[in-house]
Amino acid sequence: MRLKKRRLFAVLFAFGVVVVWLIVNPASYEEEYTQAVNDGADWAAVAVTEPDENVPLATEILDKLEVKGRAPKTDYSREQFYSGWPNVDGCSLRQRIIRREFGSSAVLEECNVVAGEFDEPYTGEHLKFSERKQISDGIQIDHVVALSDAWQKGAQNLSVDERYAVATDPLNLLAVDAAANKKKSDGDAATWLPPNKKFRCQYVARQVSVKYKYRLWVTEAEKNAIAKILENCPKEPAVGV
Repeated sequence: MRLKKRRLFAVLFAFGVVVVWLIVNPASYEEEYTQAVNDGADWAAVAVTEPDENVPLATEILDKLEVKGRAPKTDYSREQFYSGWPNVDGCSLRQRIIRREFGSSAVLEECNVVAGEFDEPYTGEHLKFSERKQISDGIQIDHVVALSDAWQKGAQNLSVDERYAVATDPLNLLAVDAAANKKKSDGDAATWLPPNKKFRCQYVARQVSVKYKYRLWVTEAEKNAIAKILENCPKEPAVGV
């Protein structure tokens, strides 16, 4: 009986250690979440928590980015990054991102999200969809750092594999309102920001995080625009850094 109690205590203690480790190391969730794309796991269900004080601030990451002018757009095309959404465990990455954003409300037919609802980040509206065509027409997957912008700010110097990563990294992908995404086009923070002002801090924090991760630069105007947004949220954490 004593032996069983000791084993039970050991198991509970080990479980407690794991829980504490996850709490104080939330960045590990982002790593697991991103790695799952390559592993083919059902990463839409992977938990992601808010980062702690050990995660660098977006302002700190912004200061680490190189400031330069735009390079020519010569030879740019989306095919320089990828040719269509790749499959993750047999399902389109587009559908995976939509499922991630819809969360538990997502209604699935095999790989496809055919209904659901979510708080759309760019407009701030709560959107509901009852059929797949509504989702196809109303939702686009946005590259937070537009691929054209990335191309002109360092991506043309990256390897083919690195450019593919820029285009397919969940860190750089959001399911958003189609009309808002069309207005953004390939703009950077100096030319376009989400109409939803409550999301702007998170938006620019994600942009600088992507640029830092893939060694991309910012223009002076872009850096100034981002810095102005972050003045309102100086404690905004970087993402996945």
